Amino acid sequence: MINVEIPGEGELKIEHVVFDVNGTLAVDGILLPEVFSLLKVLSEKVKIHLLTADTHGKQSEIDQQLGMTAIRVKEGCEAEQKAAYLVKLGAEHSAAVGQGANDSLLLKEARIGICILSEEGAALETLLQADLVVPDIVSALTILNHPARLVASLRK
Repeated sequence: MINVEIPGEGELKIEHVVFDVNGTLAVDGILLPEVFSLLKVLSEKVKIHLLTADTHGKQSEIDQQLGMTAIRVKEGCEAEQKAAYLVKLGAEHSAAVGQGANDSLLLKEARIGICILSEEGAALETLLQADLVVPDIVSALTILNHPARLVASLRK
């Protein structure tokens, strides 16, 4: 569990982290460098969940690389599907990481929503729903692996 006190915000108790895959953990269907090792460290603290629309049709390869199985969202109402998945987990004990328009509700519902700026860009609506914006996935994973870093950005 990630457990950190954010002044003016309260205690964060994060049990789950939900990641979008394409554009977030992978670009053009290819897993980004350092993601595997940083996810492995994070998985020792929290349960990792992967959600994808499998834009490039390469999710099976990514699943094998990570030793995980992503949940595939169906075409249409993708943002709502992702948010519903998070709500079932317990949004109050979850963080979410994404960058696409279909991640906007996911980040909004999560206790902590992190928008990354990726090679694919970041949708404005997702950026506006985030609690935190970081330059890339390595930064997001590093912050989650060192949660005291959240204090500086999120304190009120």
